[in-house]
Amino acid sequence: MVIEIRTEKSEDCAAIQRINEAAFGGSKEANLVEMLRQADKVCLSLVAIQHGQPVGHILFSPVTIADTRDDFPAIGLAPLAVLPPFQRMGIGSKLVRQGLLDCKREGYRVVVVLGDPHYYARFGFLRASDHQLDNEYHAYEAFMALELQDGALQEVRGLVKYAPEFRAAGC
Repeated sequence: MVIEIRTEKSEDCAAIQRINEAAFGGSKEANLVEMLRQADKVCLSLVAIQHGQPVGHILFSPVTIADTRDDFPAIGLAPLAVLPPFQRMGIGSKLVRQGLLDCKREGYRVVVVLGDPHYYARFGFLRASDHQLDNEYHAYEAFMALELQDGALQEVRGLVKYAPEFRAAGC
């Protein structure tokens, strides 16, 4: 199975909406993606393409960290979605790996994610609370962080806040 990972194009928007709705069984995440687009808060959006059709999607948006300078380059991974018939084929992993490489290339120093610890640990994510990072969702094990630059987590601590569109979308 050949999968191409590329940056989202405007003609992918309807397919990305369908992917998120199918993967999550509802419209919250699809609405979040659209709200982040409208607010110009999409830092990186990638699609996985098979036979010319989008089958997966990943999005990164800015986050702030309370006890860190305002311009500290931190980013949040959410959502990650793959169409159900294409799940468990490594497509999500390819999206995450490419997304992390692109974020590092763009100069981001830390990525946070709220998700399955067993899944995200394979990419190097660690429990964020071990680095004095907290979150608005009161998640402990599931809230994780990854350094894209060595030592970046030594410089930060405090409450990580996602864009207000997350709350507005119910995410």
